[in-house]
Amino acid sequence: MDVKAASASSSSCATQEAEDLLHLRLPFDDGHERAPLLLPTKIMDAADEKGERPDLSEDTAHQISVDPWYQVGFVLITGVNSAYVLGYSGSIMVPLGWIAGTCGLLLAAAISMYANALLARLHEVGGKRHIRYRDLAGHIYGRKMYALTWALQYVNLFMINTGFIILAGQALKATYALFRDDGALKLPYCIAISGFICALFAFGIPYLSALRVWLGFSTLFSLIYIVIAFVLSMRDGITAPARDYSIPGSRGTRIFTTIGAVADLVFAYNTGMLPEIQATIRPPVVKNMEKALWFQFTSGSLPLYAVTFMGYWAYGNSTSSYLLNNVKGPVWIKATANLSAFLQTVIALHIFASPMYEFLDTKYGSGRGGPFAFHNVMFRVLVRGGYLTVNTLVAAVLPFLGDFMSLTGALSTFPLTFVLANHMYLMVKRHKLSAIQKSWHWLNVIGFSGLAVAAAVAAIRLIMLDSSTYHFFADL
Repeated sequence: MDVKAASASSSSCATQEAEDLLHLRLPFDDGHERAPLLLPTKIMDAADEKGERPDLSEDTAHQISVDPWYQVGFVLITGVNSAYVLGYSGSIMVPLGWIAGTCGLLLAAAISMYANALLARLHEVGGKRHIRYRDLAGHIYGRKMYALTWALQYVNLFMINTGFIILAGQALKATYALFRDDGALKLPYCIAISGFICALFAFGIPYLSALRVWLGFSTLFSLIYIVIAFVLSMRDGITAPARDYSIPGSRGTRIFTTIGAVADLVFAYNTGMLPEIQATIRPPVVKNMEKALWFQFTSGSLPLYAVTFMGYWAYGNSTSSYLLNNVKGPVWIKATANLSAFLQTVIALHIFASPMYEFLDTKYGSGRGGPFAFHNVMFRVLVRGGYLTVNTLVAAVLPFLGDFMSLTGALSTFPLTFVLANHMYLMVKRHKLSAIQKSWHWLNVIGFSGLAVAAAVAAIRLIMLDSSTYHFFADL
């Protein structure tokens, strides 16, 4: 009888624990429950049997632990091969030249892969799965570092999102200019249109995992503008006279432009939100994330190299910051490339905005009903619409945001991606590392801290120089 009672009690406890896992919630003062984490039972059961699923660190209104590694890989590749890639010939190769530019791209890829792998291995620390960058920093350092990490990440992603809207506006304006040269459709108008379309997309995609088929479209759009830019650049390069590959500017100017190009190298490969992306992956999360990272830094980076090197080869140091402005070819082909860049930018922005959406949905959303329940859709319209309105307004007022993005990269991308990742790894693994390994990580911490300071100085100088040239709501 006692055995049966114990068995019944154990079964009851197991049932209750399963229900708690399926509906993880935090103790809110109003007593309301949060939405389920939407973890498929089969995945959870399989993870339980293998002992691969630790406790989750926080409640979330978004879907996690459901994506295969290759889907996460495509998320990373979407960020790497966004329309920003059309500017790397001008922003990286022109200031650095062939030797330094090529070595810089390859070295930055290796360093970024290493730093991201360190961060991926810290996803499960202390028996918990840390699904946000700030959660991980807060667990290791405490509440103050939690707040500082969140502030750095927010500023970084806000600036990237604003830059995407500017980029989308430039693509629209370039498309318009192919058919009409009256200048009626100015850049601020194109930016407003871009912000509105980005908002419509954000209303219909509730969380990062829901992108799925859109990642396929993103890859298609990326291939379209990269292949077109590559082919047209190659054709122009074959027929063009000898190009000048010398690094422009005086010796003093070159120092600052080189530092700025190094900051762009870091920006090219890193998202600043790796834990949030890793949160969507299926267990075993570390092993699968490493697969996704290898996918990103090998085959996923090939299109970036192809269009960057071809653009610089074809136009030398006269390469534009938007490669499609250099190429010559049929109007309809160039229009297709520009529209593809615009559409891919809409999808890429959603990836980099997802940490903010997750925060707003979890903290302020009702947590009831499905993602397409009327009240949840209206919540996204109001909250995400408001957030993107601010992004769009900043983009229209400051269309020369690239200067400010360099400063943001120095103050947030370097610390988040390299300094913090290496130091956190030191903190967590300090008893397991040899003296040589500790010295290596400390070298990374100190070196990248110094580089961040140098990049900040270079960015401030650039802002001061350009402040007399540009004006608010400029039609660049």
